[in-house]
Amino acid sequence: MQPQDFINDFRQRLQDHAPVGASEAKALLQSMLAKLNLVSREEFDAQQAVLLRTRAKLEQLEKQLAELQAKL
Repeated sequence: MQPQDFINDFRQRLQDHAPVGASEAKALLQSMLAKLNLVSREEFDAQQAVLLRTRAKLEQLEKQLAELQAKL
Protein backbone atom coordinates (compact mmCIF):
# COMPACT_ATOMS: atom_id res chain seq x y z
CA MET A 1 0.00 0.00 0.00
CA GLN A 2 1.35 3.39 -0.97
CA PRO A 3 1.56 6.10 1.73
CA GLN A 4 -1.02 8.23 -0.04
CA ASP A 5 -3.39 5.24 -0.20
CA PHE A 6 -2.88 4.70 3.52
CA ILE A 7 -3.66 8.34 4.24
CA ASN A 8 -6.74 8.26 2.04
CA ASP A 9 -7.99 5.06 3.66
CA PHE A 10 -7.42 6.45 7.12
CA ARG A 11 -9.15 9.69 6.21
CA GLN A 12 -12.14 7.79 4.84
CA ARG A 13 -12.41 5.67 7.98
CA LEU A 14 -12.11 8.74 10.15
CA GLN A 15 -14.81 10.52 8.19
CA ASP A 16 -17.07 7.50 8.53
CA HIS A 17 -16.82 7.68 12.33
CA ALA A 18 -16.43 11.36 13.11
CA PRO A 19 -17.51 14.67 11.60
CA VAL A 20 -13.99 15.72 10.60
CA GLY A 21 -13.07 17.42 7.32
CA ALA A 22 -10.60 15.90 4.90
CA SER A 23 -7.90 18.47 5.61
CA GLU A 24 -8.27 18.00 9.39
CA ALA A 25 -8.13 14.21 9.03
CA LYS A 26 -5.00 14.43 6.90
CA ALA A 27 -3.40 16.79 9.42
CA LEU A 28 -4.33 14.43 12.25
CA LEU A 29 -2.84 11.45 10.45
CA GLN A 30 0.36 13.32 9.61
CA SER A 31 0.66 14.39 13.23
CA MET A 32 0.19 10.79 14.39
CA LEU A 33 2.76 9.47 11.92
CA ALA A 34 5.28 12.12 12.95
CA LYS A 35 5.14 10.79 16.51
CA LEU A 36 6.07 7.28 15.33
CA ASN A 37 9.70 8.24 14.68
CA LEU A 38 9.71 6.63 11.22
CA VAL A 39 12.68 6.68 8.86
CA SER A 40 12.65 7.47 5.17
CA ARG A 41 13.00 4.72 2.57
CA GLU A 42 16.39 6.18 1.60
CA GLU A 43 17.67 6.00 5.19
CA PHE A 44 16.31 2.47 5.58
CA ASP A 45 18.00 1.33 2.34
CA ALA A 46 21.29 2.94 3.38
CA GLN A 47 21.23 1.21 6.77
CA GLN A 48 20.32 -2.08 5.13
CA ALA A 49 23.35 -1.76 2.84
CA VAL A 50 25.58 -1.07 5.85
CA LEU A 51 24.17 -4.13 7.59
CA LEU A 52 24.78 -6.35 4.56
CA ARG A 53 28.40 -5.15 4.28
CA THR A 54 28.89 -5.70 8.02
CA ARG A 55 27.43 -9.20 7.82
CA ALA A 56 29.70 -10.07 4.88
CA LYS A 57 32.75 -8.77 6.77
CA LEU A 58 31.78 -10.75 9.87
CA GLU A 59 31.43 -13.93 7.83
CA GLN A 60 34.85 -13.27 6.27
CA LEU A 61 36.44 -12.75 9.67
CA GLU A 62 34.78 -15.88 11.07
CA LYS A 63 36.19 -17.88 8.16
CA GLN A 64 39.67 -16.43 8.72
CA LEU A 65 39.44 -17.22 12.43
CA ALA A 66 38.42 -20.81 11.72
CA GLU A 67 41.37 -21.18 9.31
CA LEU A 68 43.79 -19.80 11.90
CA GLN A 69 42.40 -22.09 14.59
CA ALA A 70 42.78 -25.08 12.26
CA LYS A 71 46.45 -24.23 11.74
CA LEU A 72 47.05 -24.27 15.48
